[in-house]
Amino acid sequence: MWLIDQLVEQHIREAQEKGELSNLPGEGAPLHIEDDSGVPVELRTAYRLLKNAGYLPPELEMRREALALNDLLQELDPNDEKAREFSKRLALLQLKLQQAGISTDFLRGDYSDVIHQRLQQEK
Repeated sequence: MWLIDQLVEQHIREAQEKGELSNLPGEGAPLHIEDDSGVPVELRTAYRLLKNAGYLPPELEMRREALALNDLLQELDPNDEKAREFSKRLALLQLKLQQAGISTDFLRGDYSDVIHQRLQQEK
């Protein structure tokens, strides 16, 4: 067991002994355990801590930014100076994602066009 896991277990035992974990909302309800089998054992605790704190791995953060830029570019005039700047930024993000082995198909294609049209209809 890793040091951080031992510390967590120790804090949990101490809280149980003090009764701090009694009568909490959700007590007795089943836990929702995420499948982290794709994450190496030695990184699971660190990844869980980062995820719970709202941090994303750099590749997912780049993906989120690329999606936001793509949406923004759909609304801007292609001849606008800002649109050219955003387009360059998007191209750079696409290149970085591809170098990381992540497909950038989510930014284009028939499927994204259908989703975009459906979202426009719902507005």
